[in-house]
Amino acid sequence: MQRRRFIQLAAAAGAAALPLPGFIRSGFAADRIDIGAVYSSTGPFASAAVLANRGSKLAVDTYGKAGGAALNYVLLDDQGDPGKAVRKVQEAIEQMKIRHFIGATISSMALAISKEVHKAGGIYTNQGGADEITGPDCNRSTFRWPVATYGAIEQTVRPMIELNPGAKRWYTITGQYVFGEALLRNTKAVLAEKGLEHAGNSYHSLAEKEFSGYITAAIAQKPDVLCILNFGNQTADVLRQAVSFGAKRNMKIVVPWSTGLDQFQALGSNVIEGVYFGLQYWHEVDAPGNRRLRQLVKEKLNETPTYLVAVGYAIVQMLLEGMNKANDIEPAKIIAAMEGMTYEGITGDETIRAGDHQVIKDYYLAIGKARSAMKDGENFADIISSGKSFLPLEKTGCKMA
Repeated sequence: MQRRRFIQLAAAAGAAALPLPGFIRSGFAADRIDIGAVYSSTGPFASAAVLANRGSKLAVDTYGKAGGAALNYVLLDDQGDPGKAVRKVQEAIEQMKIRHFIGATISSMALAISKEVHKAGGIYTNQGGADEITGPDCNRSTFRWPVATYGAIEQTVRPMIELNPGAKRWYTITGQYVFGEALLRNTKAVLAEKGLEHAGNSYHSLAEKEFSGYITAAIAQKPDVLCILNFGNQTADVLRQAVSFGAKRNMKIVVPWSTGLDQFQALGSNVIEGVYFGLQYWHEVDAPGNRRLRQLVKEKLNETPTYLVAVGYAIVQMLLEGMNKANDIEPAKIIAAMEGMTYEGITGDETIRAGDHQVIKDYYLAIGKARSAMKDGENFADIISSGKSFLPLEKTGCKMA
């Protein structure tokens, strides 16, 4: 994203967080409901969070009303810090009386926010990926839209193995935080089940920007597959550096959790050609909800929806659909309405599993295309498989409280 455009978006997002002068704010006003949106408009994750924030605000503006009340969007800047995210939510609960929350930049923030919202008797929809959100740390206040890391690995690593039966040795590069650990745990489980060798793993921190040492270590092991297990800009940096080191000549590369179009645009077809990517969302999926989203984003933002814009929209949509089903703004009534609810989402029919509040939806495996094969300037990849994979409830560790 160009710096000037990013600054403009961040400034616009920040403006949405300012309280209206002279207005006594109340999350349970009979004619208006505040939606607290937790996103980084500053800090290390702002480039991704600004896009998700745009999608969330677009959903609120498009719906206008839900549960019989007008909607008001309140941005809470977490500054890329889980501790600050919690304090922002606590302040919103105590000072603004907000009980309806969406968003989170990374899984550790979602887990922390989830506890605070549940303690306050609120409701929270988010896009965190770590299994724990709908697993051991689940609660009745919290709902998650994206497929968890278990489903992402099942729908990428498993079909990758089937497509490449000669690939016996895998090497992983992993972000050392709750999300990366979950991706690695699930990857190792599939490899062990299939009798394949996990040739090694390199951990990196959230602050890491230079990955040449990790890539050199991976290449030295001569794996058949390099599996990149992280998120956002770090995914792009690892992949770009791996390709520059010639990794594509000697091994397959798979990125089980990518952000799709925005990453592909930043990387270019020369980098992504022949690389496998896992996708929560792809703008070319032919579903009524996605066609509407594409039209809406084109009309309002003059662009094609990326995953980050789409997920920001999706986590608001599920909350507002629940409010409309309940015809109420009381969190307890919305929660009851959402459990087991099926609605027309952006990937097709989406169902919220009552036992752990996980949205049941497709996850996609795509392969990057050569520039000469692209049908248009955004046709960077082809979907080669998709499906729904979720742990049985009894194996999630979720004890709904």
